[in-house]
Amino acid sequence: MDLGLKGKKVILTGGSRGIGRATVEIFAKEGADVAFFSRNPEQVAETVAAASKFGTKIIGEAFDYESGADAYKAWLKSAAEKLGGCDIFVPMVSTSGAGATGDWQKSFDYDVMGAVNGVETLEPYLEKSGEGAVVFISSTAALETFIVPQGYNSIKAALLTYSKQLGQALAPKGIRINVVSPGPIKFPGGNWEALKELAPDLYNATEAAFAMGRWGGPEEVARTVVFLASPASSYTTGANVVIDGGYTKGVRF
Repeated sequence: MDLGLKGKKVILTGGSRGIGRATVEIFAKEGADVAFFSRNPEQVAETVAAASKFGTKIIGEAFDYESGADAYKAWLKSAAEKLGGCDIFVPMVSTSGAGATGDWQKSFDYDVMGAVNGVETLEPYLEKSGEGAVVFISSTAALETFIVPQGYNSIKAALLTYSKQLGQALAPKGIRINVVSPGPIKFPGGNWEALKELAPDLYNATEAAFAMGRWGGPEEVARTVVFLASPASSYTTGANVVIDGGYTKGVRF
């Protein structure tokens, strides 16, 4: 299927490893130009090198989200100007990647305000696109009880409500808002690789809960992110797509 992404301009945050990196590479493979940032300069360089082989424009920059909201907004505007616009926005900066899921304030600042400030900053570019699309990343931790009460779980749930209302508000401007909620995803250097050694009982119990009998990989989430962002999904807004290999058991209408 042709997703219609050739020449589209994508801004993504937190894109140098895991789901973020896989998403950058798939967008590039589909013909989109991409600007992204991450804290780690070496990982940024590796991602740029991997994505650039598809022949599109890839702008990767080392940026620390802890620099503050004003610096974040300035980076987004700069990225849009360098790309020549913005058709797609995927905010992926999260306390999950920062190892601070128990920090309520950081969870709010990263996972909610990263989305809020990002959309408000890029809305003029997305509206001008005529096919603007935003994909937020929530989590199955927002849908069912998971491990312990913590900021990350509740804040990701708040993101779902925000996205649904935002989808209603921005649809008349030609901007679609959707969400992808991954279950536990394993990749080298990720949280679950560490927990395999640090908390083997939790790791084994989680592995046993997948109906499909295996862990998911970053690219399996990234493919859905890219599809929802693409013109191939042009009539979808306000959706939350769960990708978890049958990990969650609830029925949602």
